[in-house]
Amino acid sequence: MSFDTSAPESQITAFRPRYLWFLITSYAMIIVLSNWFDPRIIGLGHGLSTDAGTLIFPLAFLLSDLITEVYGYKFARMAVWTGFLFNWVFVIYGQIITHMPTPEFASQSNHIFDSLLTMNSKIIIASTISYIIAEPLNSYVMAKLKIRSKGKLMGARFVASTLVASFFDSNIFGFIAFYGVMPTQELIKFNLTMWVIKVIIEVIGMPFSVHFARKLKNLEKLDIYDDRTNFNLFKLNTEYGPQDNRYLKN
Repeated sequence: MSFDTSAPESQITAFRPRYLWFLITSYAMIIVLSNWFDPRIIGLGHGLSTDAGTLIFPLAFLLSDLITEVYGYKFARMAVWTGFLFNWVFVIYGQIITHMPTPEFASQSNHIFDSLLTMNSKIIIASTISYIIAEPLNSYVMAKLKIRSKGKLMGARFVASTLVASFFDSNIFGFIAFYGVMPTQELIKFNLTMWVIKVIIEVIGMPFSVHFARKLKNLEKLDIYDDRTNFNLFKLNTEYGPQDNRYLKN
């Protein structure tokens, strides 16, 4: 973590987080894995269905919430771009291998694999568009609510940010990925089901995420507030000054 060198030398504190790398790596892996499983549709009964990626994708919201709450929006933004990068490595590599020669003995299995990967690439494009809108929105809402609530009601902030962001994520993703594949009425129900599942998983995981957030704050001696942050998604700086860390104050 960088620090703000504009502060007087006596006030400069270098932040050296120990666990941030693991959270960002885990976040990127969850994004890639959820996109890989998106083509698999799961029946939930009573006429409801969802994609398999929906069951794991809320973990990305949980990790994003943790990063924003403890380390600040700037590092959540870094996680978003990291996930974006690995998504496109996955897409590009997938397109390359589907155009490579196939030996005769593997033609059937390769055809099945290539068909899956081609479909998955379309879904990842849909996911990328929804992702680049919803994930920064999730962290933005988290950061702003933290400032407004003065750090209180952490669990409510976790759920509220996911409630907003996952609504956009589910609907943008669903309409781009599956429009024309299923009837419009079924697609709307499909999108709403994805949204509700993500919120339910967030609510179930909320006690654990709040516990982990408090534990991380104590381990890292960090509690970053984004009062002075430029929330432009394309700003890549990660500098925070000592005045942004209110761990000792809180």
